[in-house]
Amino acid sequence: MTAPTSAAYYQRHIFFCLNDRHNGENACAHHHAQAGFDHCKQRVKNLGLSGPGQVRVNKAGCLDRCSAGPVAVVYPEGVWYSFVDNADIDEIIEQHLQSGQVVERLVVPPHQGR
Repeated sequence: MTAPTSAAYYQRHIFFCLNDRHNGENACAHHHAQAGFDHCKQRVKNLGLSGPGQVRVNKAGCLDRCSAGPVAVVYPEGVWYSFVDNADIDEIIEQHLQSGQVVERLVVPPHQGR
């Protein structure tokens, strides 16, 4: 990975929606979002990809893409992903976070929102 520019502390930042709704509405927390976050955080750390100039894995509240849940978004590219299991998370890590290649099969369609 390259060193951060003066404007970017991290090369890539991935946010996982962990929002939980108790009113019966769909929410990422109902689709094992916490497990996906935990797996990603540990895998990024184990691969030595975490820290300044590299990757940051963060929790987020509602990202308003509930119908695609669970969702995560990678910046600075602004690519939205939906995932089902740890294999999907590993693919996002290896292809996007490490190599900068979008995992097209996991991209959330632009029209899919709440």
